[in-house]
Amino acid sequence: MSFVGVIVSDQWLHSQFTQVELRTLKSKFISVKSQNGKVTIGDLPPLMAKLKAFNEMFNEEEIRNILAESGSDVNDEIDFESFLKTYLNIQARAAPKVGSSKSSSSFLKASTTTLLHTISESEKSSYVAHINSYLRDDPFLKQFLPIDPASNALFDLAKDGVLLCKLINVAVPGTIDERTINMKRVINPWERNENHTLCLNSAKAIGCTVVNIGTQDLVEGRPHLVLGLISQIIKIQLLADLNLRKTPQLVELVEDSNDVEELMGLAPEKLLLKWMNFHLKKAGYKKTVANFSSDLKDGEAYAYLLNVLAPEHCSPATLDVKDPTERANLVLEHAEKMDCKRYLDPKDIVEGSSNLNLAFVAQIFHQRSGLSTDSKKVSFAEMMTDDELISREERCFRLWINSLGINSYVNNLFEDVRNGWVLLEVLDKVSPGSVNWKHSTKPPIKMPFRKVENCNQVVKIGKQLKLSLVNVGGNDFVQGNKKLILAFLWQLMRFNMLQLLKNLRSRFRGKEITDADILAWANKKVKNTGRTSKMESFKDKSLSNGLFFLELLSAVEPRVVNWNLVTKGESGMEFICAKFNFSLLGAWRKVISQSLSVNCQRLLFHLHNQECQLTLAILNSTF
Repeated sequence: MSFVGVIVSDQWLHSQFTQVELRTLKSKFISVKSQNGKVTIGDLPPLMAKLKAFNEMFNEEEIRNILAESGSDVNDEIDFESFLKTYLNIQARAAPKVGSSKSSSSFLKASTTTLLHTISESEKSSYVAHINSYLRDDPFLKQFLPIDPASNALFDLAKDGVLLCKLINVAVPGTIDERTINMKRVINPWERNENHTLCLNSAKAIGCTVVNIGTQDLVEGRPHLVLGLISQIIKIQLLADLNLRKTPQLVELVEDSNDVEELMGLAPEKLLLKWMNFHLKKAGYKKTVANFSSDLKDGEAYAYLLNVLAPEHCSPATLDVKDPTERANLVLEHAEKMDCKRYLDPKDIVEGSSNLNLAFVAQIFHQRSGLSTDSKKVSFAEMMTDDELISREERCFRLWINSLGINSYVNNLFEDVRNGWVLLEVLDKVSPGSVNWKHSTKPPIKMPFRKVENCNQVVKIGKQLKLSLVNVGGNDFVQGNKKLILAFLWQLMRFNMLQLLKNLRSRFRGKEITDADILAWANKKVKNTGRTSKMESFKDKSLSNGLFFLELLSAVEPRVVNWNLVTKGESGMEFICAKFNFSLLGAWRKVISQSLSVNCQRLLFHLHNQECQLTLAILNSTF
């Protein structure tokens, strides 16, 4: 059966909330109703005051005063839709307290939706142009392209999930096996839900943050959520080459070889700024560009950058012009002569659109980086990159941490965990309440001993969770010991999976689930289907062809495997091409083929069926 979200009869009211928000509010509403038999106006102040959206802005008394202004009796019973309207009323009162510019989404101005959910028409037009350019020759989508940027056709086309899946493959080729995408002019709700589940899991796999986006939000084509997801996907595509592995010439940005490791730890956006300032300094520009917004508004930095990268198109008039809009227009004309895609208009530069400026600078980098091709420097940078095994594990754990929904975002695992803060956030997510935040120091941390304190607490909590940390100290993490960091995270990931299994103990009459229990269950499930495959242990070499897992998945839910796509798995690229309706990670075949020799590489799915969770446990224990 397909997933059906919380339905609100009032369409305008429905449009004000994401499915994640609706499910959360619905559960709070039902909780009060189950306790009291009904929900009244008088029940709302304590309930609203505890909600995350209001707990830092209003206390119970303030909320009670807001409700009193409506003239309603505290004993009046309300239904769920009235509860939602009350929520919006209080939310509207909250906006002035925090400042509408700070509480709105990251999309700037030109709002086309209601309340705090705003989008930028300029961004929408730029992303539509990007999609039209990169997907115009797609065999399936070309019948719907080009999209008219002035209409809402983008959001309508995104409703079946095909566009988003295709865009993910443009950003990171090979992420999704396109045979797993339901591509028909008319698809049923189940197939649509499959596409969106595939899209969200694949987006998470390439590094997008999708914590507050559900499949139902995409089915409904929520503009601010769809555009936000598209923005992240395009950003990942544009910044894909901003690392030493893909572009070893970036080593030229540092003068001392000792600084290369620091360069490797920079987030792609920071690396792009460093590249920009490197060329601006050579061009004689006196200022330092620290962001993609206010520092670029006057267009001067762009003028200097393009003059040094493409002097053959240089025009002195660009810097002589006093009007910022006119200068921005000259900058874009200069960029077009370099064959740069036009991601923004002069108005976007003057207004400081950070997303579009970042896209524009990234496009300039791709078109003409201006970096040296000195073979000595390039070979040095290549020597600094990690071996393939560590690189795969780093990516695996980095994506797992980012999928947890913690406040920090990990760009480089080994660098970002050295101050201990990220690890503390992960521990608090995996084992709520385990971290003593009063004894923790939040970044930026200038004093080295504070980092050691954070990491010492990480080790202490790890031991409390019965992780094996013999002769491991906080300073090992501060020093960036890669093997110990990977070993710790592997154990933490395993602990997280064991917690999942403990939640399933009700099916085993409260008994602890052991490896033997999982093996027996898996073999029994497969045997009951009449197949003869058997799994001797989690290290059984016969598992490497993937067939046993396909048979197990098919035993749990027959529809999830398309046997027409399954091969014998005798070669590296013949592993798995299965339709996995519950929660297929688009990089299934690619990830498994990369994971055979890596014990800690995990397939991260969010499956709701209990038997599928046991299947997941087996997959996690094996790869």
